[in-house]
Amino acid sequence: MKIAVVTALAAGLALAAGAAWAQGDAQKGQQVFQDNCAGCHVLTGQGYGGPALAGVYGRKAGTAPGFEYSDPMKKSGIVWNDASLNSFLTDPSKAVPGTAMFFNVTDPQQRDDVIAYLKAQSPGAH
Repeated sequence: MKIAVVTALAAGLALAAGAAWAQGDAQKGQQVFQDNCAGCHVLTGQGYGGPALAGVYGRKAGTAPGFEYSDPMKKSGIVWNDASLNSFLTDPSKAVPGTAMFFNVTDPQQRDDVIAYLKAQSPGAH
């Protein structure tokens, strides 16, 4: 009985530590965005190949005005949140087969950071 309780406590602490680690740093995310995303994306205005990303967190995929999305993105039904952004940034073509997005963010902490940055650029997403 004591072993089960200790095991359960250890598992709970590990989950809590993992959840705390998963929190991104928006300031670091801004640098990740500038280094990796800004070649195609802007926050507002006209992008260079990708949609503007201000307000992306909480928005339905393929709906930002002023950008011509691929049919798979428009039909994906995705609403951008922590999980969907993480999945998409990990492997865009797996998350949305047929998407025009080809770049991925391989480092999990950088994904968390850029997600925190995008969330900070999306009013009402906190």
